[in-house]
Amino acid sequence: MNIITKIMIMIMAISLVACGGSGKTRKSQMEDSRQAASINVQLASGYINRGQLEVAKEKLLKAIELDDEYVPAYTTMAVLMNRLGEYEEAEDFYHQALDLNSDNPELRNNYGTFLCQHNKIDEAIEQFNKALNNQFYVTPAVAHANLGYCMLRSSRPDYKLIEAHLRKSLEVDPHMRSSLMAMGDLGIKTRRYLMARAYMQRYHAITRPSADSLWLQIQAEKALGDKKHFMKLSSQLINDFPNSAEAAKVKGLIYK
Repeated sequence: MNIITKIMIMIMAISLVACGGSGKTRKSQMEDSRQAASINVQLASGYINRGQLEVAKEKLLKAIELDDEYVPAYTTMAVLMNRLGEYEEAEDFYHQALDLNSDNPELRNNYGTFLCQHNKIDEAIEQFNKALNNQFYVTPAVAHANLGYCMLRSSRPDYKLIEAHLRKSLEVDPHMRSSLMAMGDLGIKTRRYLMARAYMQRYHAITRPSADSLWLQIQAEKALGDKKHFMKLSSQLINDFPNSAEAAKVKGLIYK
């Protein structure tokens, strides 16, 4: 083997070592960036819970800068933008998250919830159905509950289908508050007042009453002719939520 051949072999060997080393370094850098992005998202979540929204935004922007493929950074940013009232930006961040992970049923459910909150009912229903059609979705009861609740707000609600979804969610979790509330609402809308009363009693047995929940049961008690419970719940609503729209509705029933 002549000297030139030996030199060429040495150069090739050095090149291979260098390539292998740079590949390992790049992988390590990617892992470090992902970990740093994750830490920033966790910090941002804490700031959101404490109401420090601008600091949270800074942390999330930093997370995206560190790793622009880290889905939780986009979804948490969407939640933050929604809370800040920047609804178009929130939706953009949901879209970016879905571009990165379109097969994530939990993401579909969360996006559907956002759409339903902003009265984009048909789009929300589409997202919930996509979540439910994913065989790897581990919490379908949540999407069934959200779908049923959102369908109640449709201009042309299919009450039988709504009830089917809500009952599926309650089969898995009998204490799912959103489903209990929606079943109470469904009972009022379909004039099944005993059903409405029963579900609102179940709701109030496990959680503190809200103006909405009290109003639903008050309507049921009024329709059933139970004056004692009607007056008791009406007083509770007016005393606990005096400035609510529901309190004004109750006063209208009392003094009608």
